Amino acid sequence: MATLADAGLTFSTLPHPAPTSAETREAILANPGFGTNFSDHMVVVEWTEGKGWHDAVVGPRQPIALDPAAAVLHYAQEIFEGLKAYKQADGSIALFRPEANAARFNKSAERLAMPELPEALFIEAIERLVQADRDWIPAAEGASLYLRPFMIATEAFLGVRPAKSYKFIVIASPAGNYFKSGAPAVSIWVSDYTRAAPGGTGAAKCGGNYAASLVPQAEAISRGHDQVVFLDAAEHKWIEELGGMNLYFVFEDGTLLTPALTGTILPGITRDSLLQLAREEGLKVEEGKYSLDQWREDATSGKLVETFACGTAAVVTPVGKVSGRDGAFTIGTGGPGQLTAKLKNRLVSIQRGETPDTHGWIHKIA
Repeated sequence: MATLADAGLTFSTLPHPAPTSAETREAILANPGFGTNFSDHMVVVEWTEGKGWHDAVVGPRQPIALDPAAAVLHYAQEIFEGLKAYKQADGSIALFRPEANAARFNKSAERLAMPELPEALFIEAIERLVQADRDWIPAAEGASLYLRPFMIATEAFLGVRPAKSYKFIVIASPAGNYFKSGAPAVSIWVSDYTRAAPGGTGAAKCGGNYAASLVPQAEAISRGHDQVVFLDAAEHKWIEELGGMNLYFVFEDGTLLTPALTGTILPGITRDSLLQLAREEGLKVEEGKYSLDQWREDATSGKLVETFACGTAAVVTPVGKVSGRDGAFTIGTGGPGQLTAKLKNRLVSIQRGETPDTHGWIHKIA
């Protein structure tokens, strides 16, 4: 793997003129919420056509200066990732599978006609931010420092073509529970809207996919649900994913099923990790199609005993109830299932350094 030295790129550090006081920071960390509080620093790296990546800076978190004609504002050339820094059982700090995030980031960049970011640069940028803001990692159980690397097109022009300049930025936010309801299992609404179609950007982690989910998500919330589930665009029949999470279905014989990655579903890193962990448990795991009608029928008959959603933000979350225009159905007892809890505990114990990492997933920072 190429290093930053090979590319002639080094990071500079700018002092923070007024960092958050320890008292204010501790008050925030006592109840961090999710995505509403931010650490003191940010990382910015520039890319210019003909020059490549340059000017890597760790500095104070501050507003971004953009020309009103910046391409990101008009043509949505933007991608992002989400990962977390965890306090380990031994007191160190670690990331979980950042190489997988770096690889997915570049897949998204390719789909959005954006420049490839060297994996070493992606990871070092995150490491440097975590080191600068290590005091922002909450100590509460289940809490972490959520990291948001993203890239935006900054060239000022009006015209439909790839931009010639970009910024790669990393910010951080102390994070508690993703779902505000605190319920043991979430309730989801079956949307009439479509998230992605074959040949589209469904497999890319780009802002447009999430913007398109806001109306259906708002509809779900207005109807008293926590999340929205999308069906396929072609037949409006097959389960794809939630607004920001993949799905797993657990059957009475112990088999697991998750929708196959067909190009319209985001290839979740948590999804992939759970695939591996479940198979190590000796469970049969299938990737394939699963219809809404079959989901309802299997839940009603008892053949389906659990459903859970998974992703970096919410980790593993049980789904207790599904509602749509054709009625509602409950999954199992409507609460957390045994296998869901077992897989979540196995994953979290690896992320927190409480059990041995036999996969090479843990990336120690300090």
